[in-house]
Formats: sequence, structure tokens, C-alpha cells
Amino acid sequence: MTTAAASSLDFDGLTIEYDDRVLVPRPWTVRQSHWARELLADVPEGPVLELCSGVGHIGLATVAGTGRMLVMVDRDEHAAELSRRNAVQVAETCEVRCAALETALGPQERFPMVLADPPWVPTAEVVRFPEDPVPAIDGGHDGLGPARACVRAGAAHLAPGGQMILQLGDAAQARRLEPAVEEFGLVVVDVREEPGGALVRLRRVEDGLVPGRT
Repeated sequence: MTTAAASSLDFDGLTIEYDDRVLVPRPWTVRQSHWARELLADVPEGPVLELCSGVGHIGLATVAGTGRMLVMVDRDEHAAELSRRNAVQVAETCEVRCAALETALGPQERFPMVLADPPWVPTAEVVRFPEDPVPAIDGGHDGLGPARACVRAGAAHLAPGGQMILQLGDAAQARRLEPAVEEFGLVVVDVREEPGGALVRLRRVEDGLVPGRT
């Protein structure tokens, strides 16, 4: 078996380890961490959940220094192992669960902040990114299969008054995802297009809308 070449980069002050068997952390995604940290001041107490966590950089940068626990979920065993190694830098309690979204969480678990960075490239377009591992970017025929699964899991485990930030390719994908968002009892509050993707903020329908939705 060939050993993957280890590399590291600085991500918001954390040294994040990765290799060529996982998706290289994109520097722009630190904006997801920053947005989540801002929102933590307004959500209830409790742990942060990161779905499709990869090597854990987004969730770790979110909770660093906050005292919040972080639960990271990814079905890839190698990515999960890298997350565990990266989590050593964060003093707060971090738990990595290598499992499918459908089985990783207990029915009673609730989180006031949910992060998700699912694959969102349509299957027919993954050839455009030959340096990326296909499982880490393949979002199914329309690019939204894993995103729908994340919305389903997020809706099932989002605490009352909590919020979810989902990463997608662009605002057009966010609009196409809205029927699934509504199906699972959530609502899109805000969409931020970034140079590299889009960040979508969701919350439970019964919690109401935040003024200023775009």
C-alpha cells in the first residue's frame, strides 16, 4: 500500500494536517468558521456538530477558544484519523465519529450549531478536478445528494434556537436545495456567495426568520 505524502497548512492559526488521500482544505472556507463563531454568541449552550468534516479544519477553527465541544462526523476512515490528529491542538473536548450520517448520531442528541461541508460537484463534472479525491467532491447527479443528507441530519439534530451553516458551490445550488430544506422543517435565512463557493444559513421553521434574509 502506498503511503500518502503528508502536508500541513495554517488555517486560522491552527496547523492542519492533510495528504493526497483527502480534500486539501480550501483557505476561503475559514469564512464558514468565522460566521459560525459569530453566531455562537446568539445560540443556546451546547456542542457544535460538523457533518462531512473531512480533516476537521472548519469545525476546529469554529470552536477554538470558545469552550464548546465539537463532534465531527465523516465516513472516510483516513479523514477521521487526520481529524483526530488535528484536534489535539484544540483544548476543548473533540469527538470524531467515523460513520455514515444516518447512523452517527443518537436520536436524542441535539446541537445548537451544525456545520456541513458536503461534496457538491455533479458526478459528470468531477473530471474537472483531477487532483481531488472523487469521493470527497462527488455530489451525485445534480451535485446535491450529500447536501440533502446533511440537511436531513441537521434538521433531526438541530436544537431549538440553533442554526446550521451549509457549504455549497454557489447561490444557484442553494435555490435548488430549498425544497429539501423546507421538506425537513428548516428555512434558508441567508446565503453568502464567496470566492470559491457559497455559505447557506438555515434554522428551524418554528424559530422564525432572521430579518435581512438575502
